[in-house]
Amino acid sequence: MKFELTRETNEVNWVKLKRIEALIDFWYVKKWDKGWWIEKEENLSQEWDAWVYGDAEVFGDARVSGNARIFGNARVFGNAEVYGNTSVYGNAWVCGDALVYGDAEVYGNAEVYGNASVYGNAEVCGNAEVCGNAEVFGDARVSGNAWVYGKIKLQFWRCFGRKSKYWDVTELENWDDILLIKDYKPSEDEKHTISIDWKEIELSEESYNELKKSLK
Repeated sequence: MKFELTRETNEVNWVKLKRIEALIDFWYVKKWDKGWWIEKEENLSQEWDAWVYGDAEVFGDARVSGNARIFGNARVFGNAEVYGNTSVYGNAWVCGDALVYGDAEVYGNAEVYGNASVYGNAEVCGNAEVCGNAEVFGDARVSGNAWVYGKIKLQFWRCFGRKSKYWDVTELENWDDILLIKDYKPSEDEKHTISIDWKEIELSEESYNELKKSLK
């Protein structure tokens, strides 16, 4: 075993959490180092280098494993799973049935929930929300006030887009921000504003407002 639950407790939303303490040296953690709060042993894998520290909390049926790091004021709860080499930190929340894995990072005030998946080298940060059945992957970065879910609200004037050949996913990019919307298929009328071949486009205010209406 690499850690045990201590007698130190903290109550969050009527859930009693317990502080963790390392029993062996691993990664940058030394024996007897204290981590932060989890509800039960099943929340954190006894294998590999996964750890919870800072003011972070993991509870419910959530599970953190692999080499994942949860720190800052981050919360992982519900049935969420965080694994691989991922980092969840800042004030970020990962909850519901969400999955975060690979080398992904979720931070800032970002929230990943529902059945959403974030993986690969993807980043979700700022005040971004990824939810529903959305998937964010590859080298994608979702930030600012972006929302990623079944149908989206566009909050920018310039975008790229394409319909994936093998996936029912549309990708919209706003400079460094890439939104991937699962199961959204542009109609024929929308194809003049959402390019399907990565051609750069400019949206007029009129086109922008019409596109927002069509996506509600």
